[in-house]
Amino acid sequence: MAQDFRTATVGQGSAAGSVLSTNKVLRNTYALLAMTLLFSASMAGVAMATNAPPMHWLLVLGGYFGLLFLTTSLRNSIWGLASVFALTGFMGFTLGPIVSLYLSAFSNGAELVMMALGGTGVTFLGLSAYALTSQRDFSFMRGFIFAGVLVAFAGAIIAIIFSVPALSLAVSAAFVVLMSALILYQTSEIIHGGETNYIMATITLYVTIYNLFLSLLQLLAAFAGER
Repeated sequence: MAQDFRTATVGQGSAAGSVLSTNKVLRNTYALLAMTLLFSASMAGVAMATNAPPMHWLLVLGGYFGLLFLTTSLRNSIWGLASVFALTGFMGFTLGPIVSLYLSAFSNGAELVMMALGGTGVTFLGLSAYALTSQRDFSFMRGFIFAGVLVAFAGAIIAIIFSVPALSLAVSAAFVVLMSALILYQTSEIIHGGETNYIMATITLYVTIYNLFLSLLQLLAAFAGER
């Protein structure tokens, strides 16, 4: 009887510790995500205020993957936090000229940007809330997301190189679906203990928000833009 009681107590303690650990990762992830989004937005504002020209897509990819590799290497170090802000600040700076382009190219550019921003916020908050409240395990989506991102990424490069507007729109639509799925998957991974590093969780969620915003902006401009 005493042995059973001790076993049950240890089991309950382990479960409680796991819940506390998960809650800590979740809390740290959302706190860091909020800070990086604000920093990214401020860097986008700097780029717009200084009329920074759009970066070549190869430079953007090189900067992104280089800083992503650095952040991954430093994810268990305090320097990982500095790397996160370097990555998100860089991505925010690349976003500024793109937003400026939409504002100048369309008479309703400001409306398009706000609609894309609002749609991104509603999508992220809604899907995150669903994953948190339902407690469903979305780990089964990993293969679909990985394969889909590879195909969409390849399609995006082809659309840029060969200037194929229809393919570009198809890629944007695909990214809206894939990033929505990634929000569910990443949130589920945090809840169920599949992701224990809040720095990497933050990067993943930041990337989903970044790509979701750009994809929605391109789709809205194509179907509701007024030149």
